[in-house]
Amino acid sequence: MSTRSSVVNAVATRLGRRGFELRRHPAVRRQAMLKQHDVDLVLDVGAAGGGYGTSLRSFGYTGRIVSFEPIAAAFADLSATIAGDRLWTARNTALGAEAGEATINIASNSTSSSILPMLDTHIEAAPSVRYVGQETIAVARLDDEAAPLVAEHRRPFLKIDTQGFEREVLAGGTETVSACVGIQLELSLTPLYGGGMLIDEAVGWAYAQGFQLVGIEQGYAAPTGEILQIDGVFVRA
Repeated sequence: MSTRSSVVNAVATRLGRRGFELRRHPAVRRQAMLKQHDVDLVLDVGAAGGGYGTSLRSFGYTGRIVSFEPIAAAFADLSATIAGDRLWTARNTALGAEAGEATINIASNSTSSSILPMLDTHIEAAPSVRYVGQETIAVARLDDEAAPLVAEHRRPFLKIDTQGFEREVLAGGTETVSACVGIQLELSLTPLYGGGMLIDEAVGWAYAQGFQLVGIEQGYAAPTGEILQIDGVFVRA
């Protein structure tokens, strides 16, 4: 066994004894998939402060990113994150089935903010996370926002992380979805937001659109160890 392998095994063993696992980062697999499918545009819906786009850049994606984030404070963080990246732009809007305005519930941790009501299952899993305010936001349709972008790119990829509001985003983006070579969806295993899309509906929808599931990334877990949400990466079959 090489010295490097011995060190890796020793680290993995030590981490395992403390309840952690040493494994390949899921973003590495995602980037390999994006490269394989020649993705040249990522539509990042529900961008928060820009963590997803930052991960894309960190693991080698160099193409165009367009992020959508409706909450003012999160959009300010996102704008700071993308400063200096000429191929990454951001729009201060939510996406839904119809254009207009909506009221979004602001969560104490920001990333759990949603237009939908938070259910007791979410509160029980994370008692420290609560809605602490509301904000009126602009809502646009994905097809209206993305049409010029899709026309300029050959291989778009769509990521949606909207805390249960995925169904409405997709309803306003049928033409965009048909042009995408892949899609990443947050998949809820248990109801966390009132009226939110659950995993069975989301996966069924994706396969009906001609996609197949090729990757899973762990998302939100309760302190008890129960996994509540995962992310599914789908590509054209």
